[in-house]
Amino acid sequence: MTLNISSDLIEALRNEANKTHPNECCGILLGAAGEIAQIQPATNVHPTPETHFEIDPATLIAAYKIEREGGPNVIGYYHSHPKGLPEPSKTDQASAAGDDKVWAIIGCDKIRFWRDGPVGFKPLSYEVVED
Repeated sequence: MTLNISSDLIEALRNEANKTHPNECCGILLGAAGEIAQIQPATNVHPTPETHFEIDPATLIAAYKIEREGGPNVIGYYHSHPKGLPEPSKTDQASAAGDDKVWAIIGCDKIRFWRDGPVGFKPLSYEVVED
């Protein structure tokens, strides 16, 4: 499966990572199957945000409530690795739910997308579409 994402959203993900540096940014990916339509930035509430992330539970609950009410689907999550590569870390792998959500990871000024499946992360291809 190839994801579609706009160039504006790619830029917004980079901006989120830059804005929170040296801490990890985090948030929610919203859209439908195969398309990321918007991002929802969230506060990183982890006690050590420079090396870990935890999406603010209130933001996550609100996104799922909006989804249940007919709003955009929560298709995944994003976070940054300020000092690392855009690939799942050991911590990411240990904390992942295996729920088939999409993860966008920003690191080294690159963004990579991953599917969090029952047997671990698998890389996803994506296509940047112009707005």
